[in-house]
Amino acid sequence: MTTPLITLEDAHSRLSLAPGLGGAIANWQLLESGQPLLRHADASALAAGTPRRLGCYPLAPWSNRIGNGGFALPDGWLTLEPNTTNDPLPIHGSAWQQPWEVLEQADGRVRLGLESREPFAYRAEQEFRLAAGCLEISLKTTHLDERPIWHGLGLHPYFPRTPATRLLAHAESAWLCGADKLPTAQVGLPPAWDFAEGAALPEELVDNGFSGWSGTCSILQPDLGYRLACSARGCDTFLLFCPQDQPFFCFEPVTHPVNAHHLQGRPGLRLLAAGETLEITWRMAVMPLTSR
Repeated sequence: MTTPLITLEDAHSRLSLAPGLGGAIANWQLLESGQPLLRHADASALAAGTPRRLGCYPLAPWSNRIGNGGFALPDGWLTLEPNTTNDPLPIHGSAWQQPWEVLEQADGRVRLGLESREPFAYRAEQEFRLAAGCLEISLKTTHLDERPIWHGLGLHPYFPRTPATRLLAHAESAWLCGADKLPTAQVGLPPAWDFAEGAALPEELVDNGFSGWSGTCSILQPDLGYRLACSARGCDTFLLFCPQDQPFFCFEPVTHPVNAHHLQGRPGLRLLAAGETLEITWRMAVMPLTSR
């Protein structure tokens, strides 16, 4: 299967988008060396036809898993079915499983859009801006359903991982999970999960949320000769996914913890009425590691 791509370039990097595959980023790489800044998607990854094999995809109208078969609305219940074959819970919303349209393309900028009816009516937009080695992604949803419904947003980038990769990110707490990967308790940071001063990624599996995030992080790649200085607006939570024995990890800026629809106070979620909008922005700037 051939996947049509849209390409943006600046003086330092090239960005390839796959609107038809969930509005995903296929690749982002340095021009001079070809070094991938996100997990590289080769021809077989593109042919697989899923954003989960690509560099980054949008999470809307929620992030990660929701338990209990759905969630409560102010006036009833929204039933949700599993939306993948390998997970018993609905995960990551519906935007990543639908083709997006190109709404606008100009120098250094592309805007994509999606009109969704599942699991309720909403409009999503992404805008990508690339300049001077900095990629900025804005993601927003506008609620179109007659019923007010809870919304959450996030992005799911995959980053290269080597034995030397380090993460610099400050958070106040972490969420422990049960066998179903839903949170069971919010705790202070275990030492192996404290990245406030910069630390190597854990060797064991991590698939957990972190709250009280400052909104900034740095991904240090000494083996690859660069770092990414990242910042988010509209997010105070991140999800960290470190699968074992894989050459990638995920640092996901999100508005809410996993299963927030069933947590006390629904942290990070927004109850939107028809016409109301929720938006986040994520910036990643590449620079030589020596400039830290």
